[in-house]
Amino acid sequence: MTAFTRAFHGKDLHRKPVRRVAAVGVVAAGALMLSACGSDGDGASGMDHGGSKSSATATATAAAKAGDVDEADVTFAQMMIPHHEQAVAMAELADGRASDAEIKDLAAKIEKAQDPEIKTMTGWLKSWGKPTATGDMPGMGMGGDGMMSDKDMKELKAMQGKEFDKMFAQMMIDHHNGAIAMAKTEQKSGQNADAKKMADAIVTGQSAEVKQLKTILDRL
Repeated sequence: MTAFTRAFHGKDLHRKPVRRVAAVGVVAAGALMLSACGSDGDGASGMDHGGSKSSATATATAAAKAGDVDEADVTFAQMMIPHHEQAVAMAELADGRASDAEIKDLAAKIEKAQDPEIKTMTGWLKSWGKPTATGDMPGMGMGGDGMMSDKDMKELKAMQGKEFDKMFAQMMIDHHNGAIAMAKTEQKSGQNADAKKMADAIVTGQSAEVKQLKTILDRL
């Protein structure tokens, strides 16, 4: 090999690595730029997606929470509170007036069961941001709900012994049937799990008490 050839090959051998390094450097720089751009875009996109996802989740959670209570649930609680209050008032009249042991026992049972439910439903309404029903509600006592009029309550209060027992039994049957109808509406149209559970308990418990009261009436 001549000196020229050696010089040529030597120069070529030294230049090729330089070209490779340069080429690699360009590729690396390009990749870095693309990565940076992709990172900016993806990062922004990721942040947007993350924010959208978080926002969507929060919205869905809020919607689900709001969806836990509908108008039927609110109406059920607002109407059932004064209904229960009257049942408790009727049950309290049995003390000192009722003569039948089963009537006395049932009256105590009604008072014990419905008073706590009044407190529970009042708590629901407060937590739902809805007005509580502690007095007369529109439509109450207009028939179909079993509510007694003031006159009915005064007549029951004036009764003693067997006459009280009979009137109490009949009035409570009508009263319970009204509550059962209201509870069935909640079962059908309500959405709140706790309200529907109470409606189930009212239908089951008061239906059984209606049968018991009818049996009492038959023997009085």
